[in-house]
Amino acid sequence: MTAPTAAPASEPARQPRWFLALFALASAGGAVAYVPLLTVLLPQAIADLQGREDVAALAQVTFLGAVMASIANIAFGMLSDATRLRRPWIIVGLIASNLLLLAVGEARSITEMVVLVMVWQVALNLMLAPLSAWAGDCFPDSQKGVLGGALALSPALGALAGSLVTYAGLIDPGARLALVALLVSVLVLPAVVLGKGRVRDELVAPVSPAARNHPRERVVFRMWAARLLVQIAEGGMFAFLLYWLRSLSPDYPDYGVANIFSLVLVCAVPLSLVLGRWSDRHARPICPLVASAMLCSCGMLVMAAAGSLAVAIAGYVLFAIAAAIFLALHASQTLRVLPAPQHRGRDLGVFNLTNTVPGMIMPGLTVMLVPQFGYAALFVLFAGLASLSALLLATAIRRG
Repeated sequence: MTAPTAAPASEPARQPRWFLALFALASAGGAVAYVPLLTVLLPQAIADLQGREDVAALAQVTFLGAVMASIANIAFGMLSDATRLRRPWIIVGLIASNLLLLAVGEARSITEMVVLVMVWQVALNLMLAPLSAWAGDCFPDSQKGVLGGALALSPALGALAGSLVTYAGLIDPGARLALVALLVSVLVLPAVVLGKGRVRDELVAPVSPAARNHPRERVVFRMWAARLLVQIAEGGMFAFLLYWLRSLSPDYPDYGVANIFSLVLVCAVPLSLVLGRWSDRHARPICPLVASAMLCSCGMLVMAAAGSLAVAIAGYVLFAIAAAIFLALHASQTLRVLPAPQHRGRDLGVFNLTNTVPGMIMPGLTVMLVPQFGYAALFVLFAGLASLSALLLATAIRRG
């Protein structure tokens, strides 16, 4: 197999390891900004306001926030493209999102909560959109694989932050959002402050429409579709894992799911780094994506056939580690195939839709399949989506 596009005649200078590490931490800061809030703190805040758990209110806040995030990511990607600046927008977004994060904790009604979360999503994506595009401005193709491996830190640190801020007795509930804001600042600022002059001119040189590689544009669509398919499966499992495990073992504890998530994220980081470095050394950027998508499918099929809790958990661990590797490496390899550096922020905003659209698709699939056919049917469908993702990418390699 070969890379989908030919290597440039002169490779831009590689980034030093210290900057690669700082950028990975900055990217993880983006995950720390939203994972604790959306998974733990926001549901608890709504319950405190309502005096009970309110699934409808949480769904409303989450859905409208996701819509705003989708729009804002594209808009601010375009803004950073137009101004040819990334770092100033990252700093402005960091400050604004931190201030709004603190304001969310002061909401006194569901309506106020909805509005604040929507505005916070806009500010957060003012930071995230140029941060993602900045990676494409700085890291040459020869480092895309190891960059992707390093990006596996993002979900791991996001989950760790969620555990830290909610650990019983460690942090006063009123100070949790302030701690999140502090952690985000500590993670993001070093790369931005010390990253001046890291942009490589060869990576930001505009490409005219006449000079674009049209086969590459077809690869872009395949990359987008492949990520969307895996994200649908991954999002579905994230939402319904506990319910499924309890269908096999009614007494299965909720902390068991948290332990599984932690295991998956810890294992995914070194494996992503190893596979990313391998793809750089052998100039085969898409091969690990194809392999991990196929392993996602295998894990789902094991889950569909599982008759015991042990087999079910083993199948999920295989699927989840493969999915985490796929998503981390895919994020960096996308930068390799985007056709126009001058529109990198906008194009990455379109790719960001693969993170938000699944949340709109997955509940409908679950409602249609699970009540009538059981979870096994849902897992078989997800296995098919992952296999189709692998096929799209394998075909992209052959046509490159």
